[in-house]
Amino acid sequence: MSFKPYIWLISLITAGLMLLAVGFSQAAAPPHSLFQTSTLSALLAGVYDGDLNLGTLRRQGNFGLGTVNGLDGEMVALEGQFYRVDHQGEVSLLTDERLTPFAVVTQFQPQRSLKLPTLLDFPQLQQFLDQQLPSGNLPYAIRVQGTFQTLKFRSVPRQHPPYRPLAEVLPQQSIFERANIQGTLVGFRTPAYLQGINVNGYHFHFISGDLQIGGHVLAGQFQPHQVKIAIDTLAQIQIHLPDTAAFRKVNLSGSDSSSLKGLDW
Repeated sequence: MSFKPYIWLISLITAGLMLLAVGFSQAAAPPHSLFQTSTLSALLAGVYDGDLNLGTLRRQGNFGLGTVNGLDGEMVALEGQFYRVDHQGEVSLLTDERLTPFAVVTQFQPQRSLKLPTLLDFPQLQQFLDQQLPSGNLPYAIRVQGTFQTLKFRSVPRQHPPYRPLAEVLPQQSIFERANIQGTLVGFRTPAYLQGINVNGYHFHFISGDLQIGGHVLAGQFQPHQVKIAIDTLAQIQIHLPDTAAFRKVNLSGSDSSSLKGLDW
């Protein structure tokens, strides 16, 4: 049997995939898929400038989180709007021209809703979600809405070159605590096998209902009857790798979240 026709077919498929890899960031992402720019390991290593603008990112998702170039605060995407939370916790609307070094988004279309059985703190909320999710091997987008008994969250100040690793920046973070605050947690749960590419487990950002304050969630108390949870199971992952000198040169071998031990993350 001659393998030449099969070699030709494989070459054709490979060429098609390469075209998709180049052009996917311009086309709208399908539902129930995760789109990400850069990797967590690159962010940990201090790659704080990316090449993807928010106008392009918006076509990939209306729900998500990340940061903006220069690690200039925390980013929250909710209902198609992209917000920046600065190091004072203040919220501003981001324009399409802004660039991001790390972001994760999806076209949020939840297939499941949950109710809390009792008062839960943040680690217990994550354990409760683990018990409800059908598999630990799939990514999930998770929206938690309501009035929270307590919530603790943070943001970081803008950085300037030469950039330091994230573990050296986080001690500069501003931490905020609020009681009986209404708003939305925007987050993802990603499987352990994606560690280094994304966070191993849960990652939530918060924005208040009045768009006055927010940040990366560190702790909280979540009451039944006051909190609604919606979950979108994500069956596809697309990753845009920055075409920047910093990303090409950074050493990502062995880079993981262990550098953040002892810090609020």
